[in-house]
Amino acid sequence: MTRPRVAVLDYGSGNLHSATRALEAAGADVILTADTAVCLDADGLVVPGVGAFAACMDGLIAVGGPQLVLRRLEAHRPVLGICVGHQVLFSLGVEHGDPVPGIGVLPGVVEELDAVPLPHMGWNTVVPPTASAMFAGVEDQRFYFVHSYGVHEVPDWPANARITWAEHGGDRFIAAVEQGALWSTQFHPEKSGEAGGRLLRNWLGTLRKET
Repeated sequence: MTRPRVAVLDYGSGNLHSATRALEAAGADVILTADTAVCLDADGLVVPGVGAFAACMDGLIAVGGPQLVLRRLEAHRPVLGICVGHQVLFSLGVEHGDPVPGIGVLPGVVEELDAVPLPHMGWNTVVPPTASAMFAGVEDQRFYFVHSYGVHEVPDWPANARITWAEHGGDRFIAAVEQGALWSTQFHPEKSGEAGGRLLRNWLGTLRKET
Protein backbone atom coordinates (compact mmCIF):
# COMPACT_ATOMS: atom_id res chain seq x y z
CA MET A 1 0.00 0.00 0.00
CA THR A 2 1.33 3.46 -0.89
CA ARG A 3 2.28 5.55 2.11
CA PRO A 4 0.28 8.79 2.26
CA ARG A 5 2.22 12.01 1.67
CA VAL A 6 1.95 14.43 4.59
CA ALA A 7 3.25 18.00 4.77
CA VAL A 8 4.01 19.39 8.23
CA LEU A 9 3.73 23.17 7.99
CA ASP A 10 7.07 24.74 8.91
CA TYR A 11 6.43 28.14 10.45
CA GLY A 12 8.86 28.09 13.38
CA SER A 13 6.79 26.26 15.99
CA GLY A 14 8.65 24.18 18.55
CA ASN A 15 7.11 20.72 18.11
CA LEU A 16 7.61 20.35 14.36
CA HIS A 17 10.23 17.62 14.50
CA SER A 18 8.45 15.47 17.11
CA ALA A 19 5.29 15.63 15.03
CA THR A 20 7.25 14.69 11.92
CA ARG A 21 8.84 11.66 13.59
CA ALA A 22 5.52 10.45 15.00
CA LEU A 23 3.81 10.70 11.62
CA GLU A 24 6.64 8.79 9.96
CA ALA A 25 6.35 6.08 12.61
CA ALA A 26 2.59 5.94 11.99
CA GLY A 27 3.16 5.19 8.30
CA ALA A 28 3.42 8.47 6.38
CA ASP A 29 6.00 9.93 4.03
CA VAL A 30 6.52 13.32 5.68
CA ILE A 31 8.05 16.57 4.51
CA LEU A 32 8.60 19.58 6.80
CA THR A 33 7.92 22.56 4.55
CA ALA A 34 6.30 25.96 4.05
CA ASP A 35 6.19 25.59 0.26
CA THR A 36 2.68 26.47 -0.89
CA ALA A 37 2.53 24.01 -3.77
CA VAL A 38 3.81 21.11 -1.66
CA CYS A 39 1.36 21.88 1.17
CA LEU A 40 -1.57 22.07 -1.22
CA ASP A 41 -0.62 18.92 -3.11
CA ALA A 42 0.07 16.69 -0.09
CA ASP A 43 -2.48 14.07 0.88
CA GLY A 44 -2.61 15.63 4.36
CA LEU A 45 -1.45 18.88 5.98
CA VAL A 46 -0.47 19.03 9.66
CA VAL A 47 -0.42 22.33 11.56
CA PRO A 48 1.40 21.83 14.87
CA GLY A 49 1.92 24.55 17.45
CA VAL A 50 3.31 25.32 20.90
CA GLY A 51 3.61 28.58 22.80
CA ALA A 52 1.51 31.73 22.60
CA PHE A 53 -1.52 32.02 20.33
CA ALA A 54 -0.42 35.42 18.96
CA ALA A 55 3.12 34.24 18.20
CA CYS A 56 1.83 31.18 16.37
CA MET A 57 -0.57 33.31 14.32
CA ASP A 58 2.29 35.66 13.42
CA GLY A 59 4.37 32.71 12.25
CA LEU A 60 1.50 31.24 10.27
CA ILE A 61 0.69 34.55 8.58
CA ALA A 62 4.36 34.98 7.60
CA VAL A 63 4.24 31.75 5.54
CA GLY A 64 0.66 32.09 4.27
CA GLY A 65 -0.59 29.41 6.64
CA PRO A 66 -4.16 30.66 7.06
CA GLN A 67 -4.67 30.72 3.29
CA LEU A 68 -3.23 27.22 2.96
CA VAL A 69 -5.63 25.86 5.56
CA LEU A 70 -8.61 27.62 4.01
CA ARG A 71 -7.76 26.51 0.48
CA ARG A 72 -7.33 22.89 1.53
CA LEU A 73 -10.59 22.81 3.46
CA GLU A 74 -12.49 24.48 0.64
CA ALA A 75 -11.25 21.64 -1.56
CA HIS A 76 -12.14 19.02 1.11
CA ARG A 77 -8.44 18.19 1.57
CA PRO A 78 -7.50 16.85 5.04
CA VAL A 79 -5.93 19.10 7.68
CA LEU A 80 -4.82 18.10 11.19
CA GLY A 81 -4.20 20.77 13.84
CA ILE A 82 -2.27 19.95 17.04
CA CYS A 83 -2.21 21.93 20.33
CA VAL A 84 -1.89 25.63 19.43
CA GLY A 85 -2.32 24.45 15.83
CA HIS A 86 -5.77 23.35 17.06
CA GLN A 87 -6.41 26.63 18.87
CA VAL A 88 -5.60 28.89 15.91
CA LEU A 89 -8.39 27.22 13.91
CA PHE A 90 -10.93 29.01 16.11
CA SER A 91 -12.26 32.53 15.63
CA LEU A 92 -10.36 34.31 18.40
CA GLY A 93 -7.63 33.81 20.98
CA VAL A 94 -7.49 35.90 24.17
CA GLU A 95 -4.27 35.80 26.18
CA HIS A 96 -3.51 38.32 28.93
CA GLY A 97 -6.58 40.29 27.88
CA ASP A 98 -5.39 40.77 24.30
CA PRO A 99 -7.74 39.40 21.59
CA VAL A 100 -6.06 38.04 18.46
CA PRO A 101 -8.04 36.77 15.44
CA GLY A 102 -7.51 33.11 14.54
CA ILE A 103 -7.98 31.43 11.18
CA GLY A 104 -11.67 31.20 11.96
CA VAL A 105 -12.67 27.89 10.40
CA LEU A 106 -14.16 26.86 13.76
CA PRO A 107 -16.41 29.07 15.93
CA GLY A 108 -15.34 29.80 19.48
CA VAL A 109 -12.90 31.72 21.67
CA VAL A 110 -9.66 30.34 23.07
CA GLU A 111 -9.29 31.64 26.64
CA GLU A 112 -7.54 30.79 29.88
CA LEU A 113 -8.82 27.71 31.66
CA ASP A 114 -10.59 28.33 34.95
CA ALA A 115 -8.63 25.63 36.73
CA VAL A 116 -5.80 24.96 39.17
CA PRO A 117 -3.03 24.17 38.55
CA LEU A 118 -2.06 25.78 35.26
CA PRO A 119 -0.68 24.78 32.90
CA HIS A 120 -2.71 21.63 32.50
CA MET A 121 0.26 19.32 32.01
CA GLY A 122 0.24 15.56 31.82
CA TRP A 123 -2.02 12.65 30.94
CA ASN A 124 -5.78 12.98 30.88
CA THR A 125 -8.82 11.10 29.65
CA VAL A 126 -11.18 12.46 27.01
CA VAL A 127 -14.87 11.94 26.20
CA PRO A 128 -15.27 11.39 22.45
CA PRO A 129 -18.61 11.33 20.67
CA THR A 130 -20.25 8.10 19.58
CA ALA A 131 -18.67 6.49 16.50
CA SER A 132 -15.70 8.85 16.47
CA ALA A 133 -13.31 7.98 13.64
CA MET A 134 -10.48 9.83 15.37
CA PHE A 135 -10.68 7.81 18.58
CA ALA A 136 -11.52 4.42 17.06
CA GLY A 137 -9.74 1.84 19.21
CA VAL A 138 -8.56 4.39 21.82
CA GLU A 139 -11.85 5.69 23.20
CA ASP A 140 -10.83 4.91 26.78
CA GLN A 141 -7.15 5.87 26.57
CA ARG A 142 -5.31 8.85 28.05
CA PHE A 143 -3.52 11.54 26.04
CA TYR A 144 -0.80 14.04 26.87
CA PHE A 145 -1.74 17.70 27.37
CA VAL A 146 0.38 20.82 27.89
CA HIS A 147 -1.69 24.01 27.82
CA SER A 148 -3.28 26.80 29.87
CA TYR A 149 -5.88 27.90 27.31
CA GLY A 150 -8.79 26.22 25.61
CA VAL A 151 -12.29 26.60 24.19
CA HIS A 152 -15.19 26.25 26.64
CA GLU A 153 -18.30 26.93 24.59
CA VAL A 154 -19.10 26.71 20.90
CA PRO A 155 -21.87 28.93 19.55
CA ASP A 156 -23.52 27.97 16.27
CA TRP A 157 -21.53 24.75 15.94
CA PRO A 158 -21.82 23.14 12.47
CA ALA A 159 -24.12 20.14 12.34
CA ASN A 160 -21.42 17.86 10.89
CA ALA A 161 -18.95 18.53 13.71
CA ARG A 162 -18.06 15.97 16.35
CA ILE A 163 -16.61 17.38 19.55
CA THR A 164 -14.49 15.54 22.12
CA TRP A 165 -14.35 17.01 25.61
CA ALA A 166 -11.89 16.83 28.50
CA GLU A 167 -11.85 18.25 32.02
CA HIS A 168 -9.12 19.71 34.19
CA GLY A 169 -9.61 21.12 37.67
CA GLY A 170 -13.37 21.11 37.20
CA ASP A 171 -13.21 23.11 33.96
CA ARG A 172 -14.47 21.45 30.77
CA PHE A 173 -12.87 22.30 27.43
CA ILE A 174 -12.73 21.02 23.86
CA ALA A 175 -10.07 18.31 23.53
CA ALA A 176 -10.60 17.50 19.84
CA VAL A 177 -12.74 18.28 16.81
CA GLU A 178 -13.73 16.22 13.76
CA GLN A 179 -15.46 18.23 11.06
CA GLY A 180 -15.28 16.81 7.55
CA ALA A 181 -11.71 17.12 6.27
CA LEU A 182 -10.62 18.94 9.44
CA TRP A 183 -9.38 17.12 12.53
CA SER A 184 -7.74 18.88 15.47
CA THR A 185 -6.53 17.98 18.95
CA GLN A 186 -5.72 20.14 21.98
CA PHE A 187 -3.48 17.34 23.27
CA HIS A 188 -0.27 16.11 21.65
CA PRO A 189 -0.81 12.77 19.87
CA GLU A 190 2.91 12.71 19.02
CA LYS A 191 3.67 12.62 22.77
CA SER A 192 0.85 10.27 23.73
CA GLY A 193 2.54 6.90 23.24
CA GLU A 194 0.66 4.08 21.54
CA ALA A 195 -2.71 5.79 21.96
CA GLY A 196 -1.41 8.82 20.10
CA GLY A 197 0.16 6.61 17.46
CA ARG A 198 -3.16 4.84 16.89
CA LEU A 199 -4.92 8.19 16.55
CA LEU A 200 -2.39 9.31 13.92
CA ARG A 201 -2.86 6.02 12.09
CA ASN A 202 -6.61 6.62 12.16
CA TRP A 203 -6.03 9.99 10.49
CA LEU A 204 -3.65 8.53 7.92
CA GLY A 205 -6.31 5.94 7.13
CA THR A 206 -8.66 8.75 6.07
CA LEU A 207 -5.95 10.05 3.72
CA ARG A 208 -5.63 6.67 2.02
CA LYS A 209 -9.36 6.84 1.27
CA GLU A 210 -8.78 10.21 -0.38
CA THR A 211 -5.84 9.07 -2.55
